Amino acid sequence: MVQAQVGQTLVPIDPSLREAFNTVQSDSRVVEALEKLQLREPANIEEQIRITEIPAPPFMEDERAAYYLEQLRSRGLADAYIDSEGNAIGVRRGSGNGPTLLISAHLDTVFPLEVDTTVNFRDGRYYAPGIGDDARGLAVLLAVIEALEESDIETGADIMFAGNVGEEGRGDLRGVKAIFRDHPEIDGFISVDGVRMTRITIGGTGSRRFEFRFSGPGGHSFGSFGLASAVHAMGRAIARIAELRTPSYPKTTFTVGTVDGGTSVNSIAADAVFAIDMRSNSPEELATLEAQAKDAALAAVAEENARWNNGEITVEFVLIGDRPTGLTPASSPVVQAAALAFEANDIALQELGISSTDSNVPMSLGIPAITLAGGGDGGGAHSPGEWFAPENSHLGPQTVLLTILALAGIEGASAPLLQERNPTESD
Repeated sequence: MVQAQVGQTLVPIDPSLREAFNTVQSDSRVVEALEKLQLREPANIEEQIRITEIPAPPFMEDERAAYYLEQLRSRGLADAYIDSEGNAIGVRRGSGNGPTLLISAHLDTVFPLEVDTTVNFRDGRYYAPGIGDDARGLAVLLAVIEALEESDIETGADIMFAGNVGEEGRGDLRGVKAIFRDHPEIDGFISVDGVRMTRITIGGTGSRRFEFRFSGPGGHSFGSFGLASAVHAMGRAIARIAELRTPSYPKTTFTVGTVDGGTSVNSIAADAVFAIDMRSNSPEELATLEAQAKDAALAAVAEENARWNNGEITVEFVLIGDRPTGLTPASSPVVQAAALAFEANDIALQELGISSTDSNVPMSLGIPAITLAGGGDGGGAHSPGEWFAPENSHLGPQTVLLTILALAGIEGASAPLLQERNPTESD
């Protein structure tokens, strides 16, 4: 490991946590594991490529999950399994005297099944849809498991590893929601998602997504002229919503992303629908925005019905996505451990970020959670031109491993920094 030259100033570090982290970092088994992660990074990238080339659209992650299950088992998590939601999960047991830490990366991509995910290499970059988001995170988890299994380190905490479904789009975080529903014993969470290691995500941007569905009698464009139109009502609603004003802080946004409806060019539309995405870092502002958007649609329907003589348009609000807001304070040992791992690896920590990731779920439950990138460089996420470059990419798994071991503790050397939320009397 290099001697740290880049200090971080964003996260105030508790001296006792720094002392515990230094004990972990200097353990000879940890030093050896970090060296192996660097040496094996080319093989880790080959694994990343294999994962990328298995398509995994939302709700169609089965093939990739089955492959990932095999990889978990082959690296030592013999009892790994697929849960009822489709998550691939394996647990590395600790001494039995500590908390439970969950580490995950998401299996799904934003791309439909027909998109070619074959990886192409040119000019020092690997190009393929999904190669960074989140095949990189999935590969990092496997590298970390392998390093732990070969290290002969027994942790105080149980460490649960998961390739989870449903992070993207209409997946609505269903995989992580299911894990926390089924495993109330989890005390802390790390999501590994994306590539560039410039920040620790400590906040969760909440979102509410709806389909606004307009319906009416419909009819012939000439013979039934005078009926109210579902498409016209939808247009009025979109125009009203477009005029809404939202605060820049806390950042609050909206967009009507898709529209559909009508039967033909010569029909008065009997149905129409648009999908709207509303986001905010504040649950109160998000609730206000949702109420304003619904009021705008109801006013638009009333206006359309008042314009014409016959036919009643109605609107239905169908929830299609609900991502809660949350925050892990910088004083949390989870954040401090990650900041110390950045510092140990000489990585400049540039930001404590807020975004929408799998960490939203535990944050909303009051469980300390962060999202870390997997290392390397990349761009074009969610586009066919997505790319990954292995520039110092070994720092990703090294940083994740150091963060995990600080939080999980090393039996006989350091106590877990992660606290049990509900310790039993026997503890």
